[in-house]
Amino acid sequence: MNIHENGNSMKTLFSLIESPSHPDFRDLYQRLGIEEEYFDTARNLHRALQKQPPDFFVGEFIYGYGNNYAGANVSNLDVTLRSLQCMAPQAKIIVFVHPREEPYIGKLLELFPVHAVLHYPVSEQDMQAALQIPE
Repeated sequence: MNIHENGNSMKTLFSLIESPSHPDFRDLYQRLGIEEEYFDTARNLHRALQKQPPDFFVGEFIYGYGNNYAGANVSNLDVTLRSLQCMAPQAKIIVFVHPREEPYIGKLLELFPVHAVLHYPVSEQDMQAALQIPE
């Protein structure tokens, strides 16, 4: 557990950044006392999960068009969300979605408990509301 300067325990947030459109909310997280760790591969995120479960997970939903994900998975997030269910069941999952992916987000929501789905363009206010921390 991380301790913030004021003595409170810091929340942790894992960001899986797999595309350039993933918004940068580092300043917001810092203001809210949330320590972000970001990963460019799910494999590295899964290694970190074994050491410390995050309070929040943020990732971008990318639908598995044309069976890119071996038929067993709906999207790029399936394996990570299954890992979170096992290793960090308390983590709040926040998913970003592009308009072109919106028709498919329901398939992910049928499989996993997602705390918030934020549609691009994602504003800082949307993200803060998803983190449920008042200004």
